[in-house]
Amino acid sequence: MSHDLVIGWDIGGAHVKAARVEEGRVIDVVQWPCPLWQGLVQLDAVLAQAAARWPDYREACHAVTMTGEMVDLFEHREAGVAALAQRLAARLGERVAFYAGEGRWCALDEVAAHWTHIASANWLATAQVVARRVPNAVLVDIGSTTTDLIMVRGGRIAARGADDAARLRTGELVYQGVVRTPLCALAQRIGFRGETWNVMNEHFATTADVYRLTGELAPMHDQHPAADGASKDAVATHRRLARMIGHDARDASESEWIAFACQWRDLQLGYLAANLTRVLGKVGPARGAVRLVAAGCGAFLVEALARSCGYETVRFGKLVEAPGGAAGWAQVCAPSAAVALLFAETADAALV
Repeated sequence: MSHDLVIGWDIGGAHVKAARVEEGRVIDVVQWPCPLWQGLVQLDAVLAQAAARWPDYREACHAVTMTGEMVDLFEHREAGVAALAQRLAARLGERVAFYAGEGRWCALDEVAAHWTHIASANWLATAQVVARRVPNAVLVDIGSTTTDLIMVRGGRIAARGADDAARLRTGELVYQGVVRTPLCALAQRIGFRGETWNVMNEHFATTADVYRLTGELAPMHDQHPAADGASKDAVATHRRLARMIGHDARDASESEWIAFACQWRDLQLGYLAANLTRVLGKVGPARGAVRLVAAGCGAFLVEALARSCGYETVRFGKLVEAPGGAAGWAQVCAPSAAVALLFAETADAALV
């Protein structure tokens, strides 16, 4: 049995992403900022926006995955999964299912028993969709905050870690992204004007400042406040970067600050490449047999990573054949599109 109208949800700690699938095709995808650590009222506000965008959304089936259980609003992850599931079921209605891994879906009353499989499983949904389309690949989903590096081998997911803790150990989860990551997480020392400087371990600037200056971060993905709450224009961005090494924006030219931003970019790219090598070194096929599947708002960095390591790339939005502008957003919001597509193909009896 197929479901004609499915909305897929990826409930994160900083964003909520949603994808509308009709008759098995991605039709519309959207992302809303949602600083969940500030309270469940933030989620309520997003759901109100979803209702305005899709007035018939309560008539749909809803497929949910999440990572928001990790925020410090909750005592522990189990409590976070339970709270989010209850809130979503109350707002979305009875036709809601929670993704619990390959081929498994939970109704609300089953969430407590399966919370460990539901927690932070969004990467697995995306990888499942990729595995059905590209038999040998690495899913590289670079988002605002994190990066997933998931091996697909022979049409099967070959991840060695099943949860966030294990994936951090294996290198399959890297807690770096292209928007929210503090720059002090990227390096202890960095070059500037031919010399090397210690980096200030303060939340003075983020990766959004870097990719705003390089011109690679689209404004529609630059959704969170700057580290100092100030403007995102070039002058304010220079000022934030300068603080990282004890300087002021007026101490250098615009071209020098852009060159400085490129150094931060190179450092992040190198760190991601090292983790990709770690993942491929454990389970990967021969280099010529693998492609990188680019997802997330940092897909531009996936393509740079592929060039630096000698791989080809394919974009997730193209794999799922989303039409027009929806393709770009399907790529940015890959887990929400993935759970919607997976549920659209799932019989009701598949609920565990």
